[in-house]
Amino acid sequence: MQTPTNPVEAVRHPDPYPYYARLTAERPFDWDDRLQAWVAADAASVTAALSAAELRVRPPAEPVPTGLLGTAAGEVFGDLVRMTDGPDQQRLKQVVLDALGEAEPAEAGKLAAERTRQSLERAGGPDFEELMFQVPARVVAALCGLDAGLEPEAARLVGDFVQCIPAGATAEQQRAAAEAAARLRELLGPGLTGAEPTGLLAALVRAAGRRDWPRVAPLLANAVGFLSQTYDATAGLIGNSLLALREQPADDLAALAREVARHDAPIQNTRRFAAEPWRFGAATVQPGQAVLVVLAAANRDPAANPDPHAFDPGRPAPSCFTFGAGPHRCPGADLAVAITAGVLDELLAHGFEAAALPAGPRYRALANARIPLL
Repeated sequence: MQTPTNPVEAVRHPDPYPYYARLTAERPFDWDDRLQAWVAADAASVTAALSAAELRVRPPAEPVPTGLLGTAAGEVFGDLVRMTDGPDQQRLKQVVLDALGEAEPAEAGKLAAERTRQSLERAGGPDFEELMFQVPARVVAALCGLDAGLEPEAARLVGDFVQCIPAGATAEQQRAAAEAAARLRELLGPGLTGAEPTGLLAALVRAAGRRDWPRVAPLLANAVGFLSQTYDATAGLIGNSLLALREQPADDLAALAREVARHDAPIQNTRRFAAEPWRFGAATVQPGQAVLVVLAAANRDPAANPDPHAFDPGRPAPSCFTFGAGPHRCPGADLAVAITAGVLDELLAHGFEAAALPAGPRYRALANARIPLL
């Protein structure tokens, strides 16, 4: 394939990292005419953009996509801590952080291994689509207290819901997301508001009590968020970790997954939108303009990680921007790594040979998630 012409094209390129390296060295923070956005590529500009109070996670004039207004998906979207800003977001984010802090990565890894084993036995071998997308969603559904019979439905529904998040979502995708959000709230609601909340939902209730958070709807929305944030990101981490195993076997699968998160990030970029003028260096981002924050490029900035292009699961204290930074840093990194390691461990235990995977895979045509087609 030709060299990418912008960071969105790079996401699905077989090897975008030479392009990212040039971007980091030559245009660390610059305007891109084709994208009509500023691009932050090096560690300094990415860190600044993710922490800037002047930048928002959604366009200020459209906090919820217009096509979702008045639907269950719009209600969930508008309460997700990952999609909102401000004092209420920070307060609710602390509730979510407290709840996830009670989750046990070891339990998530065990559940991932069990669900992988079930998939292998049912399919007679690796069904990579199921292992990458369905297994992580089922694990989080189980952590939320849904019984095994409801896990497949929850996993299918979250696949429909996440389609509403990209800016290019179609009306049909938004309609399916609205139906999925309504049903997910029905599935998760009893575990949150019942007499005996369970699992992560019980942790959410306890955290809300400690923080004096009064409203149930945002808690339920972020219970849906536990599932939705698992979807593309963990699928990419599993897929890219499988490809890493093809090149370098590893004894410590969790360490391998953590280095994959840095070296071949499953989420390559994210966006911010200026609500107020924001100055970085000699550049001023004007209100209404967007900043494309290239996490994958910053991960390989030599200023952040020595010898950044080397794949080193034993790398001491790596700087990894994949899970963000600042008020929107994703709190699920440990769970994602544990789920990935559980899937890989069970595959290897069943005789899976990573060497059989394609040397030059293609990637899904997504704007920010790097997910191989296996």
